Amino acid sequence: MFVHLSLNFNSMTIHREGYKTIAAVTLFIGLLNILVLWLFKGNYLWLCLSVLLISTLFLFFIISFFRIPSRALTINDNCIIAPADGKVVVIEETIDDEYFKGKRLQVSIFMSPANVHVNRNPISGEVIYNQYHKGKYLVAWNPKSSTENERHSAVIKKGNSEILVKQIAGAVAKRIVNYLQVGQQVKQGEELGFIKFGSRVDLLLPIGTKINVALNETVQGGVTVIANI
Repeated sequence: MFVHLSLNFNSMTIHREGYKTIAAVTLFIGLLNILVLWLFKGNYLWLCLSVLLISTLFLFFIISFFRIPSRALTINDNCIIAPADGKVVVIEETIDDEYFKGKRLQVSIFMSPANVHVNRNPISGEVIYNQYHKGKYLVAWNPKSSTENERHSAVIKKGNSEILVKQIAGAVAKRIVNYLQVGQQVKQGEELGFIKFGSRVDLLLPIGTKINVALNETVQGGVTVIANI
């Protein structure tokens, strides 16, 4: 069965993870502009306007980072759906020492600061493993980031299939949020977490899985079909 699920808002909304950050940035920008006006007391108008323009653009960037755009989510029991927006940077066999203790097929999606940063469940099923790991903050495209960076791994089981989703922090992203719990039943396309300010998400799939994307292809979380189960 193949259907599309539409989100229930007109264009986009702001993710709850962004409320405090946006409020703090708005307060800082307001105080900064008041301070600039007070220091120069109306002189150097060009400088005051420049600070106002740059700070306003920065606020718009912060708001856009926490956006959740309206989109039709792909719901298909026979497919593995992209867990994040971004660019496919890795498709290769790897050895997983964390959970599977053997060979898996790794698909990695790099998320730039301009991407939507909501992470979504690639399949429906039961969460059978969920573990946070402290680590480094290497750049997200470094191959070692999958095993050495701060990360959060979760395994979702559906029938005989087990898919590991790994949220990985990068040089800029210093906060991973994960909403899953072991034993929880999750649905494809629902939120599994959020990574602040760019990073990557890895999928570890069974060897022999048919991959439907290519290297450097841009994918949409909850929409693009990564592979078939």
